[in-house]
Amino acid sequence: MYRKGEVRYQALALPDRVQKPNDQALADALAFRDYMKKRHSVRQYSTQPVPQEIITACIEAACTAPSGANHQPWHFVAISNPAMKTQIREAAEEEERAFYSGGAGDEWLAALEPIGTGVDKPHLTEAPWLIVVFAQRFGLTEDGTRYKNYYVPESVGIATGMLITALHQAGLCCLEHTPNPMKFLPALCGRPEQEKAVMILPVGWPAEDATVPAVAKRKKPRDQVLSVFE
Repeated sequence: MYRKGEVRYQALALPDRVQKPNDQALADALAFRDYMKKRHSVRQYSTQPVPQEIITACIEAACTAPSGANHQPWHFVAISNPAMKTQIREAAEEEERAFYSGGAGDEWLAALEPIGTGVDKPHLTEAPWLIVVFAQRFGLTEDGTRYKNYYVPESVGIATGMLITALHQAGLCCLEHTPNPMKFLPALCGRPEQEKAVMILPVGWPAEDATVPAVAKRKKPRDQVLSVFE
């Protein structure tokens, strides 16, 4: 992205203005809030294909996210290849077997019980797409010089949140799966050694019989998540 020594500050007039009158802003904010309440993490997917162009557009939206020093320390790998999805599922289930057979503490397992998770991860092969999110520990200039990335977890987290939102805007569902450790993913996905896989998102249309855990509908009330000082 950068050539060594060529980055300098230069002010640019605000390219886009999307400001609205207060009443329109409130109406749009409330409508967006209500639409986001319809977002659900889904484990059962339809076999209906999802066009690659939709996935690409959602990832491009995610890549507009702010980041530390604008280094954009992320890379997204979209996978529809059945063999690759099978390999990822097999590795994930191997990790889950270790997790559920003693790797996790009793408190962690108790917290997961209302969610209904387990060793089997059929969604990793049933979903039309898997999007693997990579975090870049450091960057490289075009001449191969290494440079430090800043606020990597925060930056990648923001971009991933925007990706999930973009997928919901397109009417798609996804599920947040955190690979641990799945060190084979960079090689499988053709990514360099400085990148670490931090999340896998199965993506697709929900199956006709899709369900969600009842507990997932419990959200903290506003007074527990918001403080306002006027």
